Amino acid sequence: MAEGIEPHLFVILGATGDLTGRKLLPSLNGLIARDALGPKSLILGVGVETELNDESFRAKCCKDLTNAGIPQQQIAQTVSDKRVFYQTIGKGTDDDYKKLRQRIEQIEKDNGLPGNRVFYLALPPKVFPLAIAGLGAAGLSKSSGWTRLVIEKPFGRDLKSAEALNKVVHENFEESQVYRIDHYLGKETVQNLLVFRFANSLFEPQWNRDRIESVEITVAESLGVEHRAGYYEGAGALRDMIQNHLTQVTTLAAMEVPEAFRADAIRREKVKVLYSVLPIKVTDVVLGQYAAGTVEGKDVPAYRDEPGVAKDSQTETFVALRLNIENWRWHGVPFFLRTGKRMAKRASQIMVNFRKPPVWIFKPFDGNAVQSNSLVIAIQPDEGFDLYFEIKAPGQGVKIQRSDLHFRYSEVFQPLADAYETLLLDVLQGDPTLFVSDEWVEASWKLYTPLLENKPKVIPYAAGSWGPTEADALLKDIGRTWAKA
Repeated sequence: MAEGIEPHLFVILGATGDLTGRKLLPSLNGLIARDALGPKSLILGVGVETELNDESFRAKCCKDLTNAGIPQQQIAQTVSDKRVFYQTIGKGTDDDYKKLRQRIEQIEKDNGLPGNRVFYLALPPKVFPLAIAGLGAAGLSKSSGWTRLVIEKPFGRDLKSAEALNKVVHENFEESQVYRIDHYLGKETVQNLLVFRFANSLFEPQWNRDRIESVEITVAESLGVEHRAGYYEGAGALRDMIQNHLTQVTTLAAMEVPEAFRADAIRREKVKVLYSVLPIKVTDVVLGQYAAGTVEGKDVPAYRDEPGVAKDSQTETFVALRLNIENWRWHGVPFFLRTGKRMAKRASQIMVNFRKPPVWIFKPFDGNAVQSNSLVIAIQPDEGFDLYFEIKAPGQGVKIQRSDLHFRYSEVFQPLADAYETLLLDVLQGDPTLFVSDEWVEASWKLYTPLLENKPKVIPYAAGSWGPTEADALLKDIGRTWAKA
Protein backbone atom coordinates (compact mmCIF):
# COMPACT_ATOMS: atom_id res chain seq x y z
CA MET A 1 0.00 0.00 0.00
CA ALA A 2 1.26 3.52 -0.82
CA GLU A 3 2.75 5.38 2.10
CA GLY A 4 0.35 7.73 3.84
CA ILE A 5 -2.93 6.29 2.47
CA GLU A 6 -5.31 6.05 5.40
CA PRO A 7 -8.63 4.15 5.43
CA HIS A 8 -11.24 6.34 3.73
CA LEU A 9 -14.51 6.60 1.83
CA PHE A 10 -14.25 7.90 -1.74
CA VAL A 11 -17.58 9.54 -2.59
CA ILE A 12 -18.25 10.21 -6.29
CA LEU A 13 -21.05 12.69 -6.99
CA GLY A 14 -22.10 12.00 -10.57
CA ALA A 15 -21.20 8.32 -10.30
CA THR A 16 -23.35 7.24 -13.25
CA GLY A 17 -21.86 9.80 -15.64
CA ASP A 18 -19.33 9.53 -18.45
CA LEU A 19 -16.33 10.82 -16.47
CA THR A 20 -16.77 8.20 -13.79
CA GLY A 21 -17.00 5.33 -16.28
CA ARG A 22 -14.15 6.49 -18.52
CA LYS A 23 -11.65 7.88 -16.01
CA LEU A 24 -12.41 7.59 -12.31
CA LEU A 25 -13.34 3.91 -12.07
CA PRO A 26 -10.45 2.71 -14.26
CA SER A 27 -8.03 4.89 -12.27
CA LEU A 28 -9.31 3.69 -8.91
CA ASN A 29 -9.16 0.14 -10.25
CA GLY A 30 -5.54 0.68 -11.28
CA LEU A 31 -4.62 1.90 -7.79
CA ILE A 32 -6.43 -1.01 -6.16
CA ALA A 33 -4.85 -3.54 -8.53
CA ARG A 34 -1.35 -2.52 -7.53
CA ASP A 35 -2.30 -2.41 -3.84
CA ALA A 36 -1.80 1.33 -3.57
CA LEU A 37 -4.92 1.90 -1.45
CA GLY A 38 -5.50 -1.11 0.79
CA PRO A 39 -8.72 -2.95 1.70
CA LYS A 40 -10.17 -0.05 3.70
CA SER A 41 -10.56 2.13 0.59
CA LEU A 42 -14.31 2.14 -0.05
CA ILE A 43 -16.28 3.77 -2.86
CA LEU A 44 -19.73 5.34 -2.59
CA GLY A 45 -21.35 6.29 -5.87
CA VAL A 46 -23.90 9.10 -5.69
CA GLY A 47 -26.34 9.83 -8.53
CA VAL A 48 -29.80 11.14 -9.30
CA GLU A 49 -31.08 7.71 -10.37
CA THR A 50 -33.56 6.54 -7.74
CA GLU A 51 -33.97 3.07 -9.27
CA LEU A 52 -30.34 2.08 -8.64
CA ASN A 53 -29.17 0.30 -5.51
CA ASP A 54 -25.86 -1.15 -4.35
CA GLU A 55 -26.18 -4.28 -6.44
CA SER A 56 -27.29 -2.65 -9.71
CA PHE A 57 -24.66 0.08 -9.35
CA ARG A 58 -21.97 -2.58 -8.97
CA ALA A 59 -23.23 -4.19 -12.16
CA LYS A 60 -22.91 -0.85 -13.95
CA CYS A 61 -19.35 -0.41 -12.60
CA CYS A 62 -18.45 -3.88 -13.89
CA LYS A 63 -19.79 -2.96 -17.32
CA ASP A 64 -17.85 0.33 -17.38
CA LEU A 65 -14.61 -1.39 -16.40
CA THR A 66 -15.16 -4.14 -18.96
CA ASN A 67 -15.66 -1.49 -21.65
CA ALA A 68 -12.40 0.08 -20.51
CA GLY A 69 -10.58 -3.20 -21.15
CA ILE A 70 -9.94 -4.08 -17.50
CA PRO A 71 -9.32 -7.82 -16.82
CA GLN A 72 -12.20 -9.59 -15.07
CA GLN A 73 -9.99 -10.63 -12.15
CA GLN A 74 -9.20 -7.00 -11.38
CA ILE A 75 -12.84 -5.99 -11.77
CA ALA A 76 -13.91 -8.59 -9.22
CA GLN A 77 -11.34 -7.22 -6.76
CA THR A 78 -12.47 -3.61 -7.23
CA VAL A 79 -16.25 -3.99 -7.52
CA SER A 80 -17.08 -6.13 -4.51
CA ASP A 81 -19.92 -5.92 -2.03
CA LYS A 82 -17.36 -4.97 0.61
CA ARG A 83 -16.00 -1.99 -1.34
CA VAL A 84 -18.61 -0.37 -3.64
CA PHE A 85 -21.96 1.18 -2.59
CA TYR A 86 -24.61 3.49 -4.04
CA GLN A 87 -26.79 6.29 -2.68
CA THR A 88 -29.29 8.37 -4.65
CA ILE A 89 -29.20 12.13 -4.21
CA GLY A 90 -32.72 12.42 -5.68
CA LYS A 91 -33.47 16.04 -6.54
CA GLY A 92 -30.63 17.36 -4.43
CA THR A 93 -32.75 18.79 -1.63
CA ASP A 94 -31.45 19.46 1.89
CA ASP A 95 -33.21 16.28 2.99
CA ASP A 96 -31.44 14.30 0.21
CA TYR A 97 -28.06 15.51 1.43
CA LYS A 98 -28.98 14.65 5.03
CA LYS A 99 -29.78 11.12 3.86
CA LEU A 100 -26.40 11.05 2.09
CA ARG A 101 -24.71 11.99 5.35
CA GLN A 102 -26.59 9.26 7.20
CA ARG A 103 -25.55 6.68 4.60
CA ILE A 104 -21.92 7.78 4.78
CA GLU A 105 -21.89 7.55 8.56
CA GLN A 106 -23.52 4.11 8.44
CA ILE A 107 -20.95 2.77 5.94
CA GLU A 108 -18.13 4.17 8.07
CA LYS A 109 -19.59 2.59 11.21
CA ASP A 110 -20.14 -0.80 9.57
CA ASN A 111 -16.59 -0.89 8.18
CA GLY A 112 -14.68 0.72 11.03
CA LEU A 113 -13.60 3.79 9.04
CA PRO A 114 -12.20 6.81 10.92
CA GLY A 115 -14.19 9.47 9.01
CA ASN A 116 -11.70 10.26 6.24
CA ARG A 117 -13.65 11.32 3.13
CA VAL A 118 -13.09 12.43 -0.45
CA PHE A 119 -15.95 14.12 -2.28
CA TYR A 120 -15.28 14.04 -6.02
CA LEU A 121 -17.54 16.29 -8.14
CA ALA A 122 -17.82 14.35 -11.41
CA LEU A 123 -20.67 16.65 -12.38
CA PRO A 124 -21.56 19.22 -15.04
CA PRO A 125 -19.98 22.58 -14.04
CA LYS A 126 -23.37 24.28 -13.68
CA VAL A 127 -24.19 21.90 -10.81
CA PHE A 128 -20.98 22.59 -8.81
CA PRO A 129 -22.43 25.40 -6.64
CA LEU A 130 -25.55 23.40 -5.71
CA ALA A 131 -23.56 20.28 -4.84
CA ILE A 132 -20.98 22.20 -2.78
CA ALA A 133 -23.68 24.09 -0.90
CA GLY A 134 -25.60 20.84 -0.33
CA LEU A 135 -22.56 19.13 1.17
CA GLY A 136 -21.89 22.12 3.38
CA ALA A 137 -25.49 22.45 4.58
CA ALA A 138 -25.52 18.75 5.55
CA GLY A 139 -22.38 19.22 7.63
CA LEU A 140 -20.33 17.06 5.29
CA SER A 141 -17.46 19.53 5.07
CA LYS A 142 -16.30 18.36 8.49
CA SER A 143 -15.87 14.93 10.03
CA SER A 144 -13.95 13.09 12.71
CA GLY A 145 -11.16 12.54 10.14
CA TRP A 146 -10.11 14.62 7.12
CA THR A 147 -12.41 15.80 4.32
CA ARG A 148 -11.24 16.70 0.81
CA LEU A 149 -13.27 18.17 -2.05
CA VAL A 150 -12.15 17.49 -5.64
CA ILE A 151 -13.51 19.81 -8.34
CA GLU A 152 -13.12 19.07 -12.05
CA LYS A 153 -12.37 21.75 -14.61
CA PRO A 154 -13.65 24.07 -15.94
CA PHE A 155 -13.57 26.15 -12.77
CA GLY A 156 -15.74 29.00 -14.01
CA ARG A 157 -16.29 30.41 -17.49
CA ASP A 158 -14.72 33.81 -16.87
CA LEU A 159 -13.43 35.90 -13.98
CA LYS A 160 -16.86 36.74 -12.57
CA SER A 161 -18.10 33.14 -12.53
CA ALA A 162 -14.80 31.86 -11.10
CA GLU A 163 -14.98 34.39 -8.27
CA ALA A 164 -18.60 33.39 -7.58
CA LEU A 165 -17.68 29.68 -7.49
CA ASN A 166 -14.73 30.34 -5.18
CA LYS A 167 -17.11 32.24 -2.90
CA VAL A 168 -19.45 29.22 -2.65
CA VAL A 169 -16.49 26.92 -2.04
CA HIS A 170 -15.08 29.09 0.76
CA GLU A 171 -18.50 29.45 2.40
CA ASN A 172 -18.61 25.68 2.85
CA PHE A 173 -15.00 24.36 2.82
CA GLU A 174 -11.58 25.58 3.84
CA GLU A 175 -9.22 26.26 0.93
CA SER A 176 -6.85 23.64 2.36
CA GLN A 177 -9.59 21.02 1.77
CA VAL A 178 -10.07 21.89 -1.91
CA TYR A 179 -8.35 20.09 -4.81
CA ARG A 180 -9.11 21.69 -8.20
CA ILE A 181 -8.01 18.96 -10.56
CA ASP A 182 -6.37 19.47 -13.95
CA HIS A 183 -5.39 16.03 -15.27
CA TYR A 184 -2.68 17.58 -17.43
CA LEU A 185 -0.63 18.27 -14.30
CA GLY A 186 -0.61 14.55 -13.52
CA LYS A 187 1.48 13.75 -16.57
CA GLU A 188 4.94 12.57 -15.58
CA THR A 189 6.82 14.90 -17.92
CA VAL A 190 4.95 17.96 -16.66
CA GLN A 191 5.82 17.04 -13.08
CA ASN A 192 9.42 16.36 -14.05
CA LEU A 193 9.77 19.86 -15.48
CA LEU A 194 10.53 21.17 -11.98
CA VAL A 195 13.17 18.50 -11.37
CA PHE A 196 14.64 19.04 -14.83
CA ARG A 197 15.00 22.78 -14.24
CA PHE A 198 16.01 22.98 -10.60
CA ALA A 199 18.04 19.79 -10.11
CA ASN A 200 20.34 20.29 -13.10
CA SER A 201 22.91 23.07 -12.96
CA LEU A 202 23.42 22.59 -16.70
CA PHE A 203 20.00 24.14 -17.45
CA GLU A 204 18.90 26.52 -14.71
CA PRO A 205 21.66 29.12 -15.38
CA GLN A 206 20.53 29.18 -19.02
CA TRP A 207 16.82 29.52 -18.19
CA ASN A 208 16.45 33.28 -18.73
CA ARG A 209 16.26 36.12 -21.26
CA ASP A 210 20.03 36.17 -21.80
CA ARG A 211 20.12 32.62 -23.19
CA ILE A 212 16.57 31.87 -24.40
CA GLU A 213 15.03 33.52 -27.45
CA SER A 214 11.49 32.09 -27.29
CA VAL A 215 9.34 29.30 -25.86
CA GLU A 216 6.64 27.40 -27.77
CA ILE A 217 4.00 25.27 -26.05
CA THR A 218 1.84 23.08 -28.30
CA VAL A 219 -1.05 20.79 -27.40
CA ALA A 220 -2.41 19.31 -30.63
CA GLU A 221 -5.28 16.83 -30.87
CA SER A 222 -6.08 14.72 -33.93
CA LEU A 223 -9.60 14.05 -32.62
CA GLY A 224 -12.53 16.35 -33.28
CA VAL A 225 -15.20 17.45 -30.85
CA GLU A 226 -16.48 13.82 -30.64
CA HIS A 227 -19.38 13.48 -28.18
CA ARG A 228 -18.67 16.76 -26.37
CA ALA A 229 -20.48 19.22 -28.67
CA GLY A 230 -22.99 20.12 -25.96
CA TYR A 231 -20.17 21.33 -23.73
CA TYR A 232 -17.73 22.49 -26.37
CA GLU A 233 -20.13 24.83 -28.18
CA GLY A 234 -20.35 26.91 -25.01
CA ALA A 235 -16.65 26.70 -24.22
CA GLY A 236 -14.27 26.63 -27.18
CA ALA A 237 -10.54 26.01 -27.17
CA LEU A 238 -9.70 29.19 -25.29
CA ARG A 239 -11.69 28.11 -22.24
CA ASP A 240 -11.22 24.36 -22.69
CA MET A 241 -7.44 24.28 -23.16
CA ILE A 242 -5.63 27.63 -23.04
CA GLN A 243 -6.92 29.02 -19.74
CA ASN A 244 -6.02 25.86 -17.83
CA HIS A 245 -3.76 23.21 -19.45
CA LEU A 246 -1.44 25.40 -21.49
CA THR A 247 -1.30 28.21 -18.97
CA GLN A 248 -0.50 25.73 -16.19
CA VAL A 249 2.44 24.42 -18.22
CA THR A 250 3.53 28.00 -18.96
CA THR A 251 3.66 28.93 -15.29
CA LEU A 252 5.65 25.79 -14.45
CA ALA A 253 8.13 26.54 -17.23
CA ALA A 254 8.49 30.22 -16.32
CA MET A 255 8.31 30.25 -12.50
CA GLU A 256 11.17 31.27 -10.23
CA VAL A 257 12.90 28.81 -7.90
CA PRO A 258 10.58 28.21 -4.91
CA GLU A 259 12.07 28.47 -1.43
CA ALA A 260 11.21 24.78 -0.88
CA PHE A 261 9.75 21.83 -2.77
CA ARG A 262 6.45 22.41 -1.01
CA ALA A 263 2.96 22.92 -2.36
CA ASP A 264 2.41 26.45 -1.06
CA ALA A 265 5.84 27.63 -2.25
CA ILE A 266 5.40 26.18 -5.75
CA ARG A 267 1.88 27.52 -6.11
CA ARG A 268 3.00 30.99 -5.02
CA GLU A 269 5.68 31.16 -7.72
CA LYS A 270 3.23 29.99 -10.40
CA VAL A 271 0.80 32.78 -9.53
CA LYS A 272 3.60 35.36 -9.69
CA VAL A 273 4.13 34.46 -13.34
CA LEU A 274 0.50 35.26 -14.15
CA TYR A 275 0.75 38.60 -12.40
CA SER A 276 3.72 39.42 -14.66
CA VAL A 277 1.98 38.70 -17.98
CA LEU A 278 1.13 41.83 -19.95
CA PRO A 279 -2.48 42.24 -21.17
CA ILE A 280 -2.97 40.15 -24.32
CA LYS A 281 -3.48 42.17 -27.49
CA VAL A 282 -6.07 40.96 -29.97
CA THR A 283 -3.41 41.22 -32.68
CA ASP A 284 -1.39 38.59 -30.79
CA VAL A 285 -4.17 35.98 -31.06
CA VAL A 286 -5.34 33.77 -33.93
CA LEU A 287 -8.53 31.72 -33.61
CA GLY A 288 -9.52 28.94 -36.00
CA GLN A 289 -12.23 26.35 -36.62
CA TYR A 290 -11.62 23.10 -38.45
CA ALA A 291 -13.19 22.54 -41.85
CA ALA A 292 -13.49 19.16 -43.56
CA GLY A 293 -10.24 17.39 -44.29
CA THR A 294 -8.20 14.24 -43.87
CA VAL A 295 -6.70 13.08 -40.58
CA GLU A 296 -4.46 10.02 -40.49
CA GLY A 297 -5.75 8.94 -43.90
CA LYS A 298 -9.42 9.24 -42.97
CA ASP A 299 -11.86 11.84 -44.31
CA VAL A 300 -13.47 13.81 -41.46
CA PRO A 301 -16.29 16.38 -41.43
CA ALA A 302 -16.06 20.06 -40.62
CA TYR A 303 -16.77 21.19 -37.06
CA ARG A 304 -20.07 22.73 -38.13
CA ASP A 305 -21.15 19.35 -39.54
CA GLU A 306 -20.53 17.50 -36.28
CA PRO A 307 -23.64 16.32 -34.35
CA GLY A 308 -24.89 18.97 -31.94
CA VAL A 309 -22.93 21.86 -33.50
CA ALA A 310 -24.73 24.92 -34.86
CA LYS A 311 -24.38 25.40 -38.63
CA ASP A 312 -23.26 29.01 -38.11
CA SER A 313 -21.09 28.27 -35.05
CA GLN A 314 -18.30 30.74 -34.29
CA THR A 315 -16.76 28.49 -31.62
CA GLU A 316 -12.99 28.28 -31.97
CA THR A 317 -11.36 24.84 -32.13
CA PHE A 318 -7.87 26.33 -32.53
CA VAL A 319 -6.00 29.05 -30.65
CA ALA A 320 -2.51 30.43 -31.15
CA LEU A 321 -1.37 33.36 -29.08
CA ARG A 322 1.65 35.22 -27.76
CA LEU A 323 2.25 35.91 -24.08
CA ASN A 324 4.77 38.51 -22.89
CA ILE A 325 6.00 37.96 -19.35
CA GLU A 326 7.29 41.28 -18.08
CA ASN A 327 9.66 40.31 -15.28
CA TRP A 328 13.41 40.25 -14.78
CA ARG A 329 13.88 36.68 -16.01
CA TRP A 330 11.68 36.77 -19.11
CA HIS A 331 11.61 40.37 -20.37
CA GLY A 332 11.69 40.26 -24.17
CA VAL A 333 11.20 36.48 -24.42
CA PRO A 334 7.86 35.66 -26.10
CA PHE A 335 5.90 32.57 -25.04
CA PHE A 336 3.81 31.15 -27.88
CA LEU A 337 0.85 28.92 -27.00
CA ARG A 338 -0.94 26.78 -29.59
CA THR A 339 -3.73 24.22 -29.34
CA GLY A 340 -6.25 22.77 -31.74
CA LYS A 341 -8.54 19.90 -32.64
CA ARG A 342 -8.29 17.88 -35.86
CA MET A 343 -4.63 18.75 -36.18
CA ALA A 344 -2.12 16.75 -38.23
CA LYS A 345 -1.38 14.48 -35.27
CA ARG A 346 -1.72 14.18 -31.51
CA ALA A 347 1.25 15.78 -29.79
CA SER A 348 2.01 17.92 -26.76
CA GLN A 349 5.38 19.53 -26.22
CA ILE A 350 7.35 22.47 -24.89
CA MET A 351 10.08 23.79 -27.19
CA VAL A 352 12.71 26.09 -25.70
CA ASN A 353 14.68 27.94 -28.38
CA PHE A 354 18.05 29.20 -27.22
CA ARG A 355 19.72 32.23 -28.76
CA LYS A 356 22.17 31.76 -31.61
CA PRO A 357 25.88 32.35 -30.99
CA PRO A 358 26.66 36.09 -31.26
CA VAL A 359 29.56 35.50 -33.69
CA TRP A 360 29.21 33.00 -36.54
CA ILE A 361 32.79 32.04 -37.27
CA PHE A 362 31.54 29.18 -39.48
CA LYS A 363 29.65 31.40 -41.94
CA PRO A 364 32.48 31.43 -44.53
CA PHE A 365 32.39 27.62 -44.62
CA ASP A 366 28.70 26.82 -44.37
CA GLY A 367 26.69 29.94 -45.06
CA ASN A 368 23.86 30.50 -42.57
CA ALA A 369 23.54 26.86 -41.60
CA VAL A 370 24.12 27.34 -37.87
CA GLN A 371 20.85 26.92 -36.00
CA SER A 372 20.07 27.77 -32.41
CA ASN A 373 20.11 25.01 -29.81
CA SER A 374 16.65 23.77 -28.84
CA LEU A 375 15.26 21.73 -25.99
CA VAL A 376 12.06 19.80 -26.73
CA ILE A 377 10.11 18.44 -23.76
CA ALA A 378 7.64 15.88 -25.13
CA ILE A 379 4.58 15.64 -22.84
CA GLN A 380 2.60 13.13 -24.90
CA PRO A 381 2.30 10.64 -26.44
CA ASP A 382 5.99 9.65 -26.16
CA GLU A 383 7.14 11.35 -22.95
CA GLY A 384 10.74 12.48 -22.83
CA PHE A 385 13.34 15.10 -23.80
CA ASP A 386 15.45 15.98 -26.84
CA LEU A 387 18.31 18.49 -26.76
CA TYR A 388 19.28 19.63 -30.27
CA PHE A 389 22.78 20.99 -30.96
CA GLU A 390 25.24 21.55 -33.82
CA ILE A 391 28.09 19.22 -34.79
CA LYS A 392 30.61 18.97 -37.61
CA ALA A 393 29.69 16.31 -40.13
CA PRO A 394 32.52 13.83 -40.84
CA GLY A 395 34.75 14.48 -43.88
CA GLN A 396 36.82 17.24 -45.31
CA GLY A 397 35.73 20.83 -44.95
CA VAL A 398 33.39 22.30 -42.40
CA LYS A 399 29.83 21.11 -42.76
CA ILE A 400 27.46 21.84 -39.87
CA GLN A 401 24.89 19.18 -39.00
CA ARG A 402 22.14 19.09 -36.39
CA SER A 403 22.04 16.24 -33.86
CA ASP A 404 20.38 15.55 -30.54
CA LEU A 405 20.62 13.96 -27.12
CA HIS A 406 17.56 11.81 -26.58
CA PHE A 407 15.68 10.50 -23.52
CA ARG A 408 12.36 8.65 -23.36
CA TYR A 409 10.62 7.42 -20.23
CA SER A 410 9.45 4.27 -22.01
CA GLU A 411 13.06 3.25 -22.68
CA VAL A 412 14.11 3.53 -19.03
CA PHE A 413 11.06 2.95 -16.84
CA GLN A 414 8.01 0.73 -16.63
CA PRO A 415 4.81 2.07 -18.26
CA LEU A 416 3.84 5.36 -16.66
CA ALA A 417 0.81 5.61 -14.41
CA ASP A 418 -2.29 7.28 -15.79
CA ALA A 419 -2.46 10.98 -14.93
CA TYR A 420 -5.70 10.50 -13.01
CA GLU A 421 -4.13 7.74 -10.92
CA THR A 422 -1.28 10.06 -9.97
CA LEU A 423 -3.61 12.88 -8.99
CA LEU A 424 -6.06 10.67 -7.07
CA LEU A 425 -3.16 9.28 -5.09
CA ASP A 426 -2.05 12.84 -4.29
CA VAL A 427 -5.56 13.69 -3.06
CA LEU A 428 -5.57 10.67 -0.77
CA GLN A 429 -2.11 11.57 0.55
CA GLY A 430 -3.12 15.18 1.10
CA ASP A 431 -0.55 16.61 -1.34
CA PRO A 432 -1.96 19.68 -3.19
CA THR A 433 1.22 20.48 -5.17
CA LEU A 434 -0.25 19.50 -8.56
CA PHE A 435 -3.64 21.11 -7.96
CA VAL A 436 -4.87 24.58 -8.79
CA SER A 437 -5.23 27.22 -6.09
CA ASP A 438 -8.06 29.74 -5.87
CA GLU A 439 -5.63 32.60 -6.51
CA TRP A 440 -4.22 30.94 -9.66
CA VAL A 441 -7.71 30.36 -11.06
CA GLU A 442 -8.73 33.99 -10.63
CA ALA A 443 -5.42 35.36 -11.92
CA SER A 444 -5.71 33.19 -15.04
CA TRP A 445 -9.29 34.24 -15.75
CA LYS A 446 -8.31 37.88 -15.20
CA LEU A 447 -5.79 37.44 -18.00
CA TYR A 448 -8.14 35.78 -20.52
CA THR A 449 -11.57 37.30 -19.76
CA PRO A 450 -10.89 40.52 -21.76
CA LEU A 451 -9.99 38.32 -24.73
CA LEU A 452 -13.20 36.30 -24.35
CA GLU A 453 -15.15 39.56 -24.42
CA ASN A 454 -13.38 40.80 -27.55
CA LYS A 455 -12.51 37.76 -29.65
CA PRO A 456 -10.86 38.09 -33.06
CA LYS A 457 -12.55 36.57 -36.10
CA VAL A 458 -12.52 32.77 -36.33
CA ILE A 459 -10.57 31.54 -39.39
CA PRO A 460 -11.28 28.14 -41.02
CA TYR A 461 -8.47 25.59 -41.40
CA ALA A 462 -8.41 22.18 -43.03
CA ALA A 463 -8.68 19.21 -40.69
CA GLY A 464 -5.35 17.39 -40.74
CA SER A 465 -3.32 20.59 -41.00
CA TRP A 466 -1.50 22.56 -38.28
CA GLY A 467 -4.17 25.25 -38.12
CA PRO A 468 -4.67 28.56 -39.95
CA THR A 469 -1.58 29.84 -41.76
CA GLU A 470 -2.27 33.23 -40.15
CA ALA A 471 -0.84 31.79 -36.92
CA ASP A 472 2.63 31.84 -38.52
CA ALA A 473 2.61 35.64 -38.42
CA LEU A 474 2.81 35.58 -34.61
CA LEU A 475 6.43 34.36 -34.85
CA LYS A 476 7.42 36.50 -37.83
CA ASP A 477 9.17 39.24 -35.84
CA ILE A 478 11.64 36.71 -34.36
CA GLY A 479 12.25 35.04 -37.70
CA ARG A 480 10.79 31.67 -36.74
CA THR A 481 7.98 29.34 -37.71
CA TRP A 482 6.12 26.94 -35.43
CA ALA A 483 8.17 23.90 -34.48
CA LYS A 484 7.09 20.56 -35.89
CA ALA A 485 5.47 18.49 -33.17
